[in-house]
Amino acid sequence: MITLNTAPPAGGTPTPPRMRQTAQAFEAQVLAQLMQPAFDTVDTSKSAFGGGSAEAQWRPMMVEAFAAGAARSGQGIRIQDMVLRHMLRLQEQAGTTPTTQQENRP
Repeated sequence: MITLNTAPPAGGTPTPPRMRQTAQAFEAQVLAQLMQPAFDTVDTSKSAFGGGSAEAQWRPMMVEAFAAGAARSGQGIRIQDMVLRHMLRLQEQAGTTPTTQQENRP
């Protein structure tokens, strides 16, 4: 397994949990998009449950759950670290730090 350097860029600002969650959610979305074609080609007509339209309707949600689990456990494609570093770099360029930003959400 490849381990990327997860240290923040120069400046040493701490990584807020919300930014890490956003980067992880992005990785899960990318993984789901990559996994979906593989699941679309599976023939489930001879499976124990018989496949059918109901299974086809729920399959995208299953793929999203698999992708989210892989991203959360660190077994994904590990782009969340790169995304997080880029987010921190953009914040530094804007002249703000993650701990001083005000939330605009209710």
